Amino acid sequence: MIMHKKLSAIAFFSLLLVLSGCATTKQHSYEDAGVHSYDPYEGFNRRIFSFNNGLDKYFLKPVTKGYRYITPDIVETGVSNFFSNLLEVRNAVNALLQGKGGDAVNYTGRFLFNTTLGIGGLFDVASEAGIEKGDGEDFGQTLATWGVGSGPYIVLPLFGPSNIRDGIGIPVDMYTDPVNYIDDKPLRNGLTLLEIIDTRAKLLDSEKLLSGDRYVFMRDAYLQRREYLINDGDIEDTFGSDDTEEDF
Repeated sequence: MIMHKKLSAIAFFSLLLVLSGCATTKQHSYEDAGVHSYDPYEGFNRRIFSFNNGLDKYFLKPVTKGYRYITPDIVETGVSNFFSNLLEVRNAVNALLQGKGGDAVNYTGRFLFNTTLGIGGLFDVASEAGIEKGDGEDFGQTLATWGVGSGPYIVLPLFGPSNIRDGIGIPVDMYTDPVNYIDDKPLRNGLTLLEIIDTRAKLLDSEKLLSGDRYVFMRDAYLQRREYLINDGDIEDTFGSDDTEEDF
């Protein structure tokens, strides 16, 4: 299993490097919603966006609605807490790599509290104990902290909005997901599917906010959110800037 994940990571990394190299031939800049975006692959991205939307419309969304319909709220909350607790491992590792010692201790403390006293993470006892939940850290944010440029905006099949830097971070983050180390393949696949459904369920209510061009809306929402996370909430006002994003 570990070897398979390594090969997948290498293939994914190589694909993104090819895309990043092609990006030097053409640059488009946008000033939508006050966000300066670099989207040279918009035509290709829109096709992947359409594919993802179709998959969501005809499979994932109906399954998620069914899940929410038959699952009691207390169980749904427990499932969300469980997967949120597993993410604390990724958060702690990346906080440490970014030199955020205090945050790393906080994430580790939350994981230990919720895994033990919270019965495997089903209950968020850490928050009740005053250990507040953070915004989260991932390897894309770590690369940004290390000075790696974002590269162009891309839409990944299944994964959705991203950029070259964050896309490269995805396989690395997979290594910090405890689910990927479960030897029982049916159990591992079942938990992975449940995690996807849980994530989609959290977004059902947010769909009401979508307006206008869904592609542009989601692109700018993603870029704003990533800027917020990378800068720990300290956002520089770049509205009206004519500078384009540096090539990766």
